[in-house]
Amino acid sequence: MSEVDNMASLTKQFFRSKAYVVVGASTNPTKFGNMVFRALYNKFGKEAPVLPVNPKASEIDGVPAFATVADALSTVEDKSTVGVSMITPPAATEKAMEVLIEQGIKNVWMQPGAESEAAIENGKAAGISIISGGPCVLVELGVAPH
Repeated sequence: MSEVDNMASLTKQFFRSKAYVVVGASTNPTKFGNMVFRALYNKFGKEAPVLPVNPKASEIDGVPAFATVADALSTVEDKSTVGVSMITPPAATEKAMEVLIEQGIKNVWMQPGAESEAAIENGKAAGISIISGGPCVLVELGVAPH
């Protein structure tokens, strides 16, 4: 399988998640953390929970926010069906990856700028499918940043 075919396969797998966690969701509509949250919520929010994680916010666009990844994941019974989108600095991505591994997450999408080689290596070693290195949820969903 070519790298392009593999990326397309990983993307389809991510978008078949039964719940989504957006780590680094923002209250600021001009930030990518808010745009990614809104794109996933608008596309999948009627059929799957879209859970924002932001330790400084009680809600994102009217949706209750969680202080930690673990808090958000505690609301989902089957963690293996969750897709996690990371819009965090690399050091925060590494810390979150530790929790994702412990919780049995299988699909992670590191948005551009969130990538960490250590997090990628650790996640892949734990059997997590990881999208990184360029593709963005907004582009894949056809949502132009405003």
